Amino acid sequence: MTDSSALDPEDRKIVTLARSARARNGVPEGAAVRDETGRTYVAATVDLDSLRLSALQTAVAMAVASGAKSLEAAAVVTEAESASDADRAAVRDLGGPKTPVLVAGPDGTVRATVTAG
Repeated sequence: MTDSSALDPEDRKIVTLARSARARNGVPEGAAVRDETGRTYVAATVDLDSLRLSALQTAVAMAVASGAKSLEAAAVVTEAESASDADRAAVRDLGGPKTPVLVAGPDGTVRATVTAG
């Protein structure tokens, strides 16, 4: 476990945003990404009959749709122990293999930091 108070303030911000998206929408996951200019994009799980996206995939898609060229970091708040391969691939596609992905539990405690690669 990582003490969330020890995180860089910008990383703590995306974890907090991801946590609030999850809680506000009552969904399994919330996510946030930060682009190369410092803008943040926040999303929740999308689960429709015709479309299913994880929160992190949705956040990356929102960043791309808004013109982001790269990512500095990503965060997902989830019950899962780690970010899925599909989530890491979405982050890698925009941010590159070294982009950090913070994985936090529902209480906001960061359990792991992995790279997108």
